[in-house]
Amino acid sequence: MRLTLLAASLALLMPMAAVASSHARTEPSYVRAAVADPARKADAANDARRKIGALMTFAEVKPGQKVVDLIPGSGYFSRVFSVIVGPKGHVYGIWPDAYDKVSQPDSANLRKLSQEPHYANISVLVQPATQFSTPEPVDLVFTSQNYHDYPDKFMGHVDPVAFDKQVYDALKPGGLFVVVDHVAPAGSGMSDTDTLHRIDPAIVKKQVESVGFVFDGESKVLRNPKDPHDIKVFDPSIRGHTDQFAYRFRKPAH
Repeated sequence: MRLTLLAASLALLMPMAAVASSHARTEPSYVRAAVADPARKADAANDARRKIGALMTFAEVKPGQKVVDLIPGSGYFSRVFSVIVGPKGHVYGIWPDAYDKVSQPDSANLRKLSQEPHYANISVLVQPATQFSTPEPVDLVFTSQNYHDYPDKFMGHVDPVAFDKQVYDALKPGGLFVVVDHVAPAGSGMSDTDTLHRIDPAIVKKQVESVGFVFDGESKVLRNPKDPHDIKVFDPSIRGHTDQFAYRFRKPAH
């Protein structure tokens, strides 16, 4: 009887195991090649910590795609996106104007980078924080550690839901919106965005889904259970190792 029950239990578990394994993705060769690109040698020291290969695979970026690196900072992700999408693709580094004013010379540096033949498929755009848009429909909008900034005073208290709708409209049918950000305590909503520079993952999911996106997966490669969630992300005890969620949302194909 026990053997029969065990066999039945295993039979029930097998489909679940198959589903779980089907979500595990090996890094494509074009992702590995982009990460190993000698031109980004200076970035390599941060790759293990920032899980660049895993995040690019999670974002499903492919050769030939049109990609937005939203608030690109130093261009760490932009350089990898550029090599992955290749000459038939394009990378738009977009800064909200309010963010651009406080982060100079980041956008100027990315413009300089885009003048190099190796990164000629990068364009830099600065636009009002309330008016996110792209020159053409895109396959992916990716933002890391910046979604939480939109409702803050320096950005003009942008409504994140209105912003999410603009992202939705900029994407091609089937396109992806990938949000990586610092985790705030559960149930805190947006109360810590301007103080701790964190946001509750649950409110992000609720906001993004409210405009029509479908939640399409989560990567836990940047999760850190040792992060107490109640200190600033710049605190020396946690800076560079915060607990971060990575959510992927898909615009329905039809």
